[in-house]
Amino acid sequence: MPPASFVTSRQVFAIAGPAMVANLTTPLLGVVATTAIGRLGDATMLGGVAMTSVIFDCLFWLFGFLRMSTLAFTAQALGAGDTREVPAHLVRGLIVAALIGLALIALQAPMAAALIGAMGGSDGVSAAAKAYFSIRIWSAPLVLANFAVLGWLVGQARAKLALGVQVAINLINIATTIALVLWFEFGIAGAAIAAVIAEGSGLVVGLAVAIWLFRGVPRPSRAALFDSDKLKRMFAVNRDIMIRTAAMIAVFLFFTAQGARDGDVVLATNSVLNNFLMVSAFFLDGLANAAEQLCGRTLGARDRAGFVAATRLVILWGFGFALVVSATYALAGPMLIDVMTSNEELRRAARDYLWLVTLAPVLGVFAFAFDGIFIGATWAREMRNLMLLSLVLFFASWLALRPLGNTGLWIALLLHYVWRGGLQALRYPAMLRTSFPAATAGSTFLKLTAPD
Repeated sequence: MPPASFVTSRQVFAIAGPAMVANLTTPLLGVVATTAIGRLGDATMLGGVAMTSVIFDCLFWLFGFLRMSTLAFTAQALGAGDTREVPAHLVRGLIVAALIGLALIALQAPMAAALIGAMGGSDGVSAAAKAYFSIRIWSAPLVLANFAVLGWLVGQARAKLALGVQVAINLINIATTIALVLWFEFGIAGAAIAAVIAEGSGLVVGLAVAIWLFRGVPRPSRAALFDSDKLKRMFAVNRDIMIRTAAMIAVFLFFTAQGARDGDVVLATNSVLNNFLMVSAFFLDGLANAAEQLCGRTLGARDRAGFVAATRLVILWGFGFALVVSATYALAGPMLIDVMTSNEELRRAARDYLWLVTLAPVLGVFAFAFDGIFIGATWAREMRNLMLLSLVLFFASWLALRPLGNTGLWIALLLHYVWRGGLQALRYPAMLRTSFPAATAGSTFLKLTAPD
């Protein structure tokens, strides 16, 4: 492997490419589950699965720090040449995943009552949701453990292996959902069981890959695993990333809830347009994965030039993808809207907001890129504080734009991208000087300079 300073576009896409493919395959799960349950002809079952899927998406997203921190710490250990710490970071991540997952199972009754009650579904939908929740919650330790495994693999730049594990989980989920729901007629329970089976199978595959990679590597000792300084740092980073993620979830939940308050047409319109945001996020998030690994590795190697090069390439490629996606939305957006809905009222409403969705990829580049950079460098406290400030600015923007109705809500969401990315970009030079104190103070992410 060449020195870390020689960060190239090829290295970026060796990580970003598989991550993008994995992201693109994930929505198939929702499509298959919705189709399978929908064919049973029971609207309450379909509503229950849809409601609980949103709950689990947010719940598991809240603990996404297991993937992010494991990735960052592993990449930093790899860059520092600390081979003993590479497997230790996976084991620590698995221990934390097990503890959190078991706690979620233990708390399932009050959580189900609170979360499902807050969603406000009908009695039939709520009953179906509780049935689904009571089974799928058992996948919690497995899902969180898979977060750690996937982060650990990407942290070593083994993105293709991570993709293989992710695709295995998705394919098993799709196959078992079809079999249990349609063939064996297990109904809503079948969809939940399928998720548990898929996550468990994925973890078996992931751990088998990890054991294969461990061969010839000294096993971490108990003392090394439970080193107090390393544990304190891990918990501090995880705490800060979790708070940051909660703030981000709050924005999207508020956006959805506010759209619902504005009526069924607005809610449905926003749901259609959210698919455009999701697709653009797939590409930008893949590049953020590359930033996490490359910035973590170069920071661990104390390689300032490589760190700056990785930052620069991720941002430049981010704008390249964003412009292509935005142009696609501008040209083909009306046709895509027509494919997603046959309701003429929704089609007209969605076209009215299409120009805002077209801006989203470009405005989101800095937000996604600097999230990856800050995570890779484990600048978690700063990222947390800036995200909380962005949350405040989002609500301030929404209040100022409230007279514009749903248009104002969309503009506030886009401005949240600007606040997130812009604040981190402004903080970046100071963090760069702090992390690489021997380097000259005048360099920024836009100019690659050699280390002193």
